Amino acid sequence: MKTAVLIALLLALQLAQPSRAASLTTAEIMEQTSSAALACMQWRPVGMCFWLECDRLSCTVNSSLKVGHYNPDLVVSVYNTLGGNPWTEMRATLGAAQRAAAQGLLGRLLPVPVDSAGNRTEGTHTRLDHRNLIFRETDAIGHPLNLLPAATGTDGLFCPSQATPLVPYFQSGLDALAWRLEVPEMLYPASLIPGLREVGHWPLQTWGGLYPRTGWTTQAEEPKGAAINAQRAGDIVTRTGQPHVYLPLTGPFAVDQQVWPPGPLVEVNARTGTWQMLAPRAENSCAVFGTNDLFSAVGWGGGRVDPGGDYAWTLWRPYQCCQREGQVFITDINWESFP
Repeated sequence: MKTAVLIALLLALQLAQPSRAASLTTAEIMEQTSSAALACMQWRPVGMCFWLECDRLSCTVNSSLKVGHYNPDLVVSVYNTLGGNPWTEMRATLGAAQRAAAQGLLGRLLPVPVDSAGNRTEGTHTRLDHRNLIFRETDAIGHPLNLLPAATGTDGLFCPSQATPLVPYFQSGLDALAWRLEVPEMLYPASLIPGLREVGHWPLQTWGGLYPRTGWTTQAEEPKGAAINAQRAGDIVTRTGQPHVYLPLTGPFAVDQQVWPPGPLVEVNARTGTWQMLAPRAENSCAVFGTNDLFSAVGWGGGRVDPGGDYAWTLWRPYQCCQREGQVFITDINWESFP
């Protein structure tokens, strides 16, 4: 009943919104993500779990199938205008709060206007480091596909996601100080030493540094710059204790399953998570950022440039789980390494 009410509310919000370039609705996100499930989910049986079940007279050992697959955890949007998430329903519900927070709380502290996302500062003879320097807003929100009953994992064949649908785990408008001023991100070793955390393979081929994890990127190809912003947001929310305003992605699991959740997201490592582009180009496959496109005629960004500077991806992350078949979990075995 609650799921039906949520979907009805989202559809009502969708109809109330004016059309805009590179926009996405909740229904479109769910449809595009579902179309990529075969390629991105990678469902497979990976082992067995063993359980101890006891009554008053005796105990028995039961077994259950252990499965592994990727879940669509988050929708990560990267965009130019503060409060202008390309996900239309989220823009309607969260956009005003982001603008109020950034303008009211931190507007006087920032060296640039809070609405200046997307502005480009060209390099000069003395400041070549500012060439192609762009600032973007970024949101990471629980994927709406997890609203569907099959995504809860209650049948033992599918693992539940850590993410709660439609919950904002990261909004750069609320994290305005760290996302704009690089405080204290600029002090991390990876922010000071090239090659420590690169989206790519430094020094031969890299899209840019993961650190500092802020909205500023220096990248000539706009889609790559947006991808770096998305990777930074995913890096933050999949860890605890980060110096940002965010909600860690550490959701509870159902009591009728044993679940092995994924670890923190790591750049250029598909075993920790992969990305599916939703906008401006809907793709039916997943990959990591940092692809070597030096010998490509058009490059990775070819065909992925949005005129309005709005981008969105689904972040898929790997889970393992098995159905509870007793009071006490004994152990598990894997006959196949996953992911």
